[in-house]
Amino acid sequence: MPSKTVILISKIDKLILNPLIIAMFAVAIAYFLFGVVTFLSNSENEEKRSAGKQHMLWGIIGIFIMVAVFGIMHLILNTLGVTQINPESGTVVPFTH
Repeated sequence: MPSKTVILISKIDKLILNPLIIAMFAVAIAYFLFGVVTFLSNSENEEKRSAGKQHMLWGIIGIFIMVAVFGIMHLILNTLGVTQINPESGTVVPFTH
């Protein structure tokens, strides 16, 4: 039977962290797409096109950061040999002795 700590960590990961990461991805993608629409719909206004470029740039940076965080998290888990945590599904497998 898993300990209360393992159950708590599993629930925090599954109910808070994973939805938060997905929401941050969605915001970064929406910000990027907003920049694309702003850029394309204002071909005559250089100031708005510049703002659209900035939105696209920051959207790409946000997406890159989220992918990098996910990659670093996997790298750390693999380096330390931690196989009990599955970030994709938000599960923590209890240690068995």
